[in-house]
Amino acid sequence: MSKVWRKWVAYVDVPLLGLLLLILAASLFVLSTAAYSLVPGDPYYYVKTNAVWMVGGLGLALTVACVDYKHTRYAYGALYVLNVVMLLLVLFLGVSSRGAQRWLEVWGGIAFQPSEFAKIIVVVSLACFLARRPKGLSRYKDFVVPFLFVLLPMALVFAQPDLGTSLVFLAIFAGMMFAAGAHPIKFASVFVGVAVMGAAVVYLSLAAPESLPVLLKPLAHVPLPLHDYQIGRILVFLNPEVDVAGEGYQVMQSLWAIGSGGLWGKGYQMGTQSQHNFVPDNHTDFVFSVVGEEFGFLGTSILLILFCGFLLRCVSVAMKSRDLLGLLIVAGLVSMWAFQFVVNVGMASGMMPVTGMPLPFMTSGGSSMGANLVGAGLVFGVYARRERTMF
Repeated sequence: MSKVWRKWVAYVDVPLLGLLLLILAASLFVLSTAAYSLVPGDPYYYVKTNAVWMVGGLGLALTVACVDYKHTRYAYGALYVLNVVMLLLVLFLGVSSRGAQRWLEVWGGIAFQPSEFAKIIVVVSLACFLARRPKGLSRYKDFVVPFLFVLLPMALVFAQPDLGTSLVFLAIFAGMMFAAGAHPIKFASVFVGVAVMGAAVVYLSLAAPESLPVLLKPLAHVPLPLHDYQIGRILVFLNPEVDVAGEGYQVMQSLWAIGSGGLWGKGYQMGTQSQHNFVPDNHTDFVFSVVGEEFGFLGTSILLILFCGFLLRCVSVAMKSRDLLGLLIVAGLVSMWAFQFVVNVGMASGMMPVTGMPLPFMTSGGSSMGANLVGAGLVFGVYARRERTMF
């Protein structure tokens, strides 16, 4: 091995890179069957477009990795403002599709989804914000300002409407607060309390008045800040058979697909639910159902192992970080990816409500792939500077 090669390899987390490339290869392989019949005359259309997005995303990742992340200390305010402006533009000038306004058209019909990049910007800007106050998170009131920091972009994403992505901001916030040294019992008590209150409000809104205690009957049908289809998804989660032909159709088809895969799966391009498009969005939000049907328990286990290995390696990078800022950036990204993976797999297997959550690095979509690879570039950048600067 030449001296130049040894020098550069020292800056690259080779195991992490290997795991990332394996996941990206798995994405193209699964898309080659999931989207095979979606575009007549071009069965590998989504494979080719996703490959282009991957190459572009890897270029962005390399660029990000070569820039010292500590420079974000001086620009995080501008990044935060840019983030808010992009999300506001979506609400006023965004492109609508399937009842949601989440895209900004750039040029010639090409559009991107700012909320995907908003997650990365929130991770970086919140990391810079928290790194300036590493010992100020021991009281309840210390949680307020960081939460307000996240609340504005989260609310703008929720208004698109995009409930799933807005919940990702909460996961990022929780993970980074713990990594920053927030009092674990106090912070956890706040999160649990908010979750219990939210569940209680949903229950009061959906429960029949006659099933409630006398004291709670006046609170029946309390209004929720959700659209009808979002409420329908919650009802389907509670009882998948309540609307099999409507909101529950996607979940039931996904469950049948995964369940029919058995141990070994039906084989490549042999899934009946997948190949006949019985599962809507099986190349995006429900790509996990394709893995379950065609590659069975074995395939889903391999995918799970790859993701767990990737996330654990990221945690290792965080622990080796030269400073708190690097640790917080990686902690936020790990929280984001782990939450999205759990929710995506959960909704495909009927264990969580459908929220339109993409599977990181796997689903078809340029904005999602680009944003996730930029996040990966940040992790590689933290690793490269774990002991000394790169240049």
